[in-house]
Amino acid sequence: MSAEIVVGTILMEDSPAITETLILDSEFFSKGWGILTTVDATALEAKVSAEGWHCFFLADEVRATVFGMPGVENGHKAVRDILSKVRDQNFNCLEITRITGKSFLGIPYTTVAAHSRHLQKGLILQGSKARRAAQADAEWARN
Repeated sequence: MSAEIVVGTILMEDSPAITETLILDSEFFSKGWGILTTVDATALEAKVSAEGWHCFFLADEVRATVFGMPGVENGHKAVRDILSKVRDQNFNCLEITRITGKSFLGIPYTTVAAHSRHLQKGLILQGSKARRAAQADAEWARN
């Protein structure tokens, strides 16, 4: 897990149905999630569209703050915190949109912001139950 988290990093749920259909390479990040290594947001949307799928970008920003200056370790900590916040929403993708390093009273901290994304075949965003069922199928396929 050495990949640096930068603005534009895309994490995706480990789903054989998605990665095999879209032919995406990823590096393990956290249980059930990987960092896409060969595509950025524009290339991902092009691949998704070429296969007749759709890529949704959710407007809600999710943030996590950790103590310390921006770097690999703190970026990973913040992203793991974000994943724990968004897991219950059952979206299968996440894009890092902002990383800031600041200090308060001389104590440095890093804030990472992200937006959930969701890849699916249909044009209308699936409901929570359908997304949860797709995640259960992906979990079953991984095991």
